[in-house]
Amino acid sequence: MLEPSQNNELPTIPGKRYFTIGEVSELCAVKPHVLRYWEQEFPQLSPVKRRGNRRYYQRDDVVLIRQIRNLLYEDGYTIGGARQKLTEPEGDSVLVKQHQELIEDMIRELEAVLKLLSDG
Repeated sequence: MLEPSQNNELPTIPGKRYFTIGEVSELCAVKPHVLRYWEQEFPQLSPVKRRGNRRYYQRDDVVLIRQIRNLLYEDGYTIGGARQKLTEPEGDSVLVKQHQELIEDMIRELEAVLKLLSDG
């Protein structure tokens, strides 16, 4: 697991539609049993469940998990405090900022792909 100060060193979220619990565990540096526990504690976190209760997380879920991880491991919030922080209006601005960062990353990636295609 990454040290709390290394949250910025988490890998980039790939452009997939669904992620398994193992993939999310690696992307967010959180063990699978912790993810399952957080599902019980944070109502916003509800991955799609299919065949045999297998969990499939979407990109928004991964972003939310990273935000929860940051609140708990870096900012020192308790589970209850993090839950409250996520439901406060200012918590929405944090999500908006993270979504904007994701969109900017996607734009940069798409521009790089476009450049590769136009050069080739």
